[in-house]
Amino acid sequence: MRKLIAFVFVFMVVVSGLVIAQDNGATDEQVAPSFNVCCEKTVSGAWCQNTNQDQCDEGFRSSPTSCAATSFCEAGVCIDSEEGICAKNTPKKVCELTTGTWVEGDEEIPQCSLGCCLIGDQSSFVTLTRCKRLSNIYGLETNFRTDVTDEAQCVLLAFATDKGACVFETDGGRECRFTTRQECSGSESSDLGGNVTGQGEFFRDYLCSADELATNCGPTRETTCVDGKDEVYFVDSCGNLANIYDANRIYSNDPGYWQKVVPKGDSCNSEDPNIESDSCGNCDYLGGSICGEGRARYGDNFCRDLNCYDVQNGEDYRNGESWCEYMGEQGNGKDGVGSRQFRHVCIQGEEVIEPCADFRNEVCIEQKHGPEFGDFIEAACRVNRWTECIDQFTEEDCLNEDKRDCFWVQGLHYDGSASNTEVQNLADQEDEASKNRGVLEGGHICLPANPPGLEFWDNGNAKEVCSFGNSKQVVEFKTDIFGKKKCKENCEVLETGWVDTMNKACVSMGDCGAHVNFLGVKTDGGIVWKQDGKRKSIQTGLFENFAGDEYVEVTSEEIEEGSYEEFEEVNEEDTTVFEESDGGEDEKVFNQ
Repeated sequence: MRKLIAFVFVFMVVVSGLVIAQDNGATDEQVAPSFNVCCEKTVSGAWCQNTNQDQCDEGFRSSPTSCAATSFCEAGVCIDSEEGICAKNTPKKVCELTTGTWVEGDEEIPQCSLGCCLIGDQSSFVTLTRCKRLSNIYGLETNFRTDVTDEAQCVLLAFATDKGACVFETDGGRECRFTTRQECSGSESSDLGGNVTGQGEFFRDYLCSADELATNCGPTRETTCVDGKDEVYFVDSCGNLANIYDANRIYSNDPGYWQKVVPKGDSCNSEDPNIESDSCGNCDYLGGSICGEGRARYGDNFCRDLNCYDVQNGEDYRNGESWCEYMGEQGNGKDGVGSRQFRHVCIQGEEVIEPCADFRNEVCIEQKHGPEFGDFIEAACRVNRWTECIDQFTEEDCLNEDKRDCFWVQGLHYDGSASNTEVQNLADQEDEASKNRGVLEGGHICLPANPPGLEFWDNGNAKEVCSFGNSKQVVEFKTDIFGKKKCKENCEVLETGWVDTMNKACVSMGDCGAHVNFLGVKTDGGIVWKQDGKRKSIQTGLFENFAGDEYVEVTSEEIEEGSYEEFEEVNEEDTTVFEESDGGEDEKVFNQ
């Protein structure tokens, strides 16, 4: 039984070997299958494949030719600017799916040519497209060198900005200059004195005063300021820069401080601007200090104070901060006639004043950043967006600070009429003769937060803008059996207090109405109060909203509703203003 099993096993191996040999022989004689169509997409999800028709996804295009000969699968260069990649031999359809830019052909194009991309103190031999992407990632400007043709040269460029000691052998000893690697390799040696016997040798991060370099340059206690740098620096005996000034690290106290470059963060009091410190020159411009002349423990330079103290408004500000100043009250329609807004800036210890555009075409806005930014204050002049205020009829639209600069007032409303028409036209509109028009009491109204200044001279826009505050009111009277007139409807407009209410809207339209100018002078020539076409004197406290220490507040006179006699007494200069019309109505108009 064991022999039988062994025999069968061997037999199967031999037979299998024969079968395999026959199959291999048949494979050598087969012809590669021919694909007769180009599928834009196959049923398996692959794109642009040469295959059989039954493998094509019916929802996409196919063509009885090679994919290279089709318009939808033609190969070219795909430029993906978002990722910074250039992919050659990419089908057009595949490129479109990745939102790339497809370019026909395989010739070199500028975006995909290799060059040296310099990013800070690093370099990379990549395409221009990739260089732009890398620069964007690190927030730097694109610096792409097309004249560098290989990666080795590109790598060397990254080290060209290294700083250190450049040492020359001369017949007078070892001379040294603190400079960059690039400048050292191509530097002129004529200023060193004596005969130079060889090329400069560069020592990265070394100071010329380093003992192991054995140069002619040694440490000193002198300091200097450097253009483009904030800090105070030690200098060596050859005039080269050394490390940041630290009175506690002169050579006798700390020889190691004169050997290699010490970074700013590892220097004295790196978290402080060291304003007017006599021992530390680690200044910080953003913190309010910079190298300047001043007596220190060693040398004649220290960290000069750049902040501003006791400015015009009596406050203190840090260097670079800006703030707004106004000529009196501002906002909520209170800007004085002729006033202007200003941006003040603290620049290196000086208060600089920048006026915003005149006629309040610009307003000054101010923002205080949070504690994470040191409560830093910034201000800017911005266009005054007042023109759409009067046409907003909801509080949400009125107070939309993304679109306009307005404020929402209770107690008045605007009926949307074309109230910029002439005064007489407002009263003469026959089809509207019995209606109250313009600015009316009750409800809400949207007004400019900073009323615009107006060109009050001939051909200016003052009359047009101010007329938006016009109001036409119709008052109805009745006569009793004894011939006595009594007010029946809309009686509140007979009171001088009504003029005061209308004036609140008036002054918010611009330099209109009875108002106080930026010098504190009160004027009431900006309003006209007419009754039945006859002008009335204004005996009301129109300035009460602007009363202050320098103003005299005037109290309004109010008349009891329906009291025609009292009205006659107050307006004794003209008692005919309420002659009854045919319809038993009188018209009272308030215009600007």
